[in-house]
Amino acid sequence: MATGLAACGAGGDDASGDGGNTVTVLVEGGGKAELEPVAKAFTEETGTKVSLVELPYDGLYDRLSSEFSSGSVSFDVAALDAIWLQGFADGVEPLDDMFTDEVQADLFPALVEEAQVDDTFVGMPVWTNAEILFYRTDLFEDPKQQAAFKKEYGYPLAPPTDWQQFQDMAAFFTQDTDGDGSTDLYGTDVKGAVETEWLAHVAQAGSPGMVLDDDANVIIDNAEHLAALDFYTKAVTDAPEGASQVDWAAAQNLFNQGQLAMTKFWAHAYPQIPDDAKVKGKVGAAPMIAGPAGIGGVPGNWYLSIPKAGDNKDLAEEFIQFAYDHNDLSIESALGLAARKSAFEKYAGKPGYEHFDALIATLDGPATMPRPANAKWQQIVDTALIPMIQKAVEPGADNQALLDEAKAKIEEILG
Repeated sequence: MATGLAACGAGGDDASGDGGNTVTVLVEGGGKAELEPVAKAFTEETGTKVSLVELPYDGLYDRLSSEFSSGSVSFDVAALDAIWLQGFADGVEPLDDMFTDEVQADLFPALVEEAQVDDTFVGMPVWTNAEILFYRTDLFEDPKQQAAFKKEYGYPLAPPTDWQQFQDMAAFFTQDTDGDGSTDLYGTDVKGAVETEWLAHVAQAGSPGMVLDDDANVIIDNAEHLAALDFYTKAVTDAPEGASQVDWAAAQNLFNQGQLAMTKFWAHAYPQIPDDAKVKGKVGAAPMIAGPAGIGGVPGNWYLSIPKAGDNKDLAEEFIQFAYDHNDLSIESALGLAARKSAFEKYAGKPGYEHFDALIATLDGPATMPRPANAKWQQIVDTALIPMIQKAVEPGADNQALLDEAKAKIEEILG
């Protein structure tokens, strides 16, 4: 946080001091690396400097909120999390002219949909992510495990492609591997402290929307949300204890320590498995599993937008177009992500990028959909969805009653 505050300067002025010869970009700390190679290439080609002002996630949101509200901004371009687009839409320039048919064809459908607020494009996708399936190749390719699974379930052991196969394999791999009478390997994890994974299953179940429909009606109590919650919580029996407190970091640690046979996790983590992890060199990647509606995930997208109150709009648009045209440069950064299909396809199958085929299939899945475009979405997540999921993973939970309770809470939030 100290680094981010120092970067933006005490007074919040243009960090470069070069005015019109510099394009100033506000960016979240975790995504700065994605834009560094683009910024370097932009400067080399155009002679215009790029000042990447790095802030922590909450700090970036707070600064954007403050400056948009004041009508005076200290930046030319902002990297916006997808869930912020609706709230900041009135403060940014339309980008409709940039979204040609060719551009839209090279972006995943969910990104094109999410980039629009009231049928106006307000952000250009710069990188995206999604959960895919990570699995232990040393377990799935073990002849003894393969024979035992085939004998018990009647079909070959391979990375699961649907809900039933995932349930079968989660149960099968919950094992006592050292013979001491206690479980030391679990089929999977259940993340009770996050909402995105359950929402992916809502999409897979075929719901017409996640939590809200297109008219902002609360539909969290429908049959698809219940089916997804039942599926999600059933895995508790094949997961380590304490599911209500398991978040992304905890789940990642469990998998890297070798305690899980499978985990559904954000694709960027595949090349970042630590060298000292027990599973290093033993991990495969497959598309997110499919429910009744097919493969579906929840994209984690970031967009570049131009503030209406900015002074360098032409330069800002030039930078965003350059970032789109050279989107593949971001793949060799720390996160290794991009937004364009062609950028991912360029690297798919290369050493270190074996997970890209799975990510492409998931982002292009028929059930993949963005989160609702609602300015109160984060409040809904924090006060309704996560508390509901934490209750649902506890023994004896009544999932339909919890969904009904969450609906009432969300309707209260929306007013």
